[in-house]
Amino acid sequence: MKREMFKKVLVANRGEIAVRVLRACRELGISTVTVYSEADRNALHTRYADEAYEIGPPPATESYLRIERIIEVAKRSGAQAIHPGYGFLAENTHFAQACESEKITFVGPSSKAIRLLGDKIEARKTMEGAGIPVIPGSGKELSTEEEAVEVVGKIGLPVLIKAAAGGGGKGMRIVRKREELAPAIRQAASEAGSTFGNPTIYIEKYLESPRHIEFQVLADNYGNVVHLGERECSIQRRYQKLVEESPSPIMTEELREEMGKAALKAVKVSGYTNAGTVEFMVDPQKNFYFLEMNTRLQVEHPVTELVTGIDIVKEQLKISSGQPLSIHQEEVRLFGAAIECRIAAEDPENNFMPSMGKITELVEPGGPGVRVESGIFAGFEVPIFYDPLIAKLLVWAPTREEAIFRMRRALSEYTIRGIKTSVPFHQEVLHNPHFVKGEYNTTFIEKMFGGMRLKRGDHRIAAVAAVIASIQREKALATSKGRKEAHSLWKLAARQAGLRRF
Repeated sequence: MKREMFKKVLVANRGEIAVRVLRACRELGISTVTVYSEADRNALHTRYADEAYEIGPPPATESYLRIERIIEVAKRSGAQAIHPGYGFLAENTHFAQACESEKITFVGPSSKAIRLLGDKIEARKTMEGAGIPVIPGSGKELSTEEEAVEVVGKIGLPVLIKAAAGGGGKGMRIVRKREELAPAIRQAASEAGSTFGNPTIYIEKYLESPRHIEFQVLADNYGNVVHLGERECSIQRRYQKLVEESPSPIMTEELREEMGKAALKAVKVSGYTNAGTVEFMVDPQKNFYFLEMNTRLQVEHPVTELVTGIDIVKEQLKISSGQPLSIHQEEVRLFGAAIECRIAAEDPENNFMPSMGKITELVEPGGPGVRVESGIFAGFEVPIFYDPLIAKLLVWAPTREEAIFRMRRALSEYTIRGIKTSVPFHQEVLHNPHFVKGEYNTTFIEKMFGGMRLKRGDHRIAAVAAVIASIQREKALATSKGRKEAHSLWKLAARQAGLRRF
């Protein structure tokens, strides 16, 4: 029996990913609903959706993270499903459970799968039990410093202290000396507790100069699972990916087959459905190790779409509506090469300080093989309350060499005035000889662009300046909300600037 596609879907996100999902829905003939905060009243996603509902003040904790308000909008609008995009509530077990309780389809995996794979310790145990290589480590929660010393004695230094929950580099500390172990444990646990509400940490062996390679997977509700090849994600800063490409410059057919089989096994052993990403670390000898599984759509999913011709968001919607996968593993082929540059509202020449304000001019690149995923327009006010990612620039070409030249051309055409962006940084990367040769790893930014960082004193000055500028822009809002809200703006801006306190 053929299952019918949803008639109406709510997109619980903002910015470029909200627009991306809304477009996929429109191409499938699905009516769309979205939500927005007071800061996003005139945002692109609110204009694009068929229906848009305000759900609260600018801070995400009072709007985009309010589960009950989003569920209420879904019920009021008659939406049959909610697509969470990425970030915000995309990997939130409670949100998935709330949708399940209200008989609203969550476009993603089950809450059970999110819970299992969201806990990195449990995920490690599951993968190790299935015979998938994992990085040597504690394999359990660290309770005392003595336990940590015992683990270090077995696997040796350097090690990585990691939070069991969350991601994005939060709750992580590299330890190279024995005397650094105790303070690193305390700092990682404290950061994990304040960021994720869970202070649980564990230890892994720190791999020197690894590659970060992930496999895109799709799984339906009938036991069908496919992987769509790999993405290279080693160009990172503070564990945040900046440039992605497919195929990986180091990949061979034999390694792809081996890693692909491991990715499929990870999906099956965890009972996972919908779109997800199995992430691996690959050492210089091309030994690979399971890192984690992201239970959501990835920022870099268009890279895979360009080399496979498969619309991952549409597949998500089809799977969630009860339809089987429309593709089989033997039908998946990688054609040409694709590169993605994440365009952020940051100043790379000023220690990547947030750069918020009004976009006075916008000229997006075009031409053959160029794709722009954007949530901005000329006249849009980039708010301080959210992630600085404002767009993604992607290119496809028959070869990696042609893709690099095409990306250089596209970056040269990209004009965004009124704020600083990461475009100049990407131009540096695309001209770097090590990147051009494909000879890079996760230490690339640190080694190649260390000179772009400010000294500590300059960093604080720049951070304070950024805070003051943001407070001036939000003065009217702070006044209307009262003294407490004004104080919260200072704290929020400080966190955005990377400071603990003034």
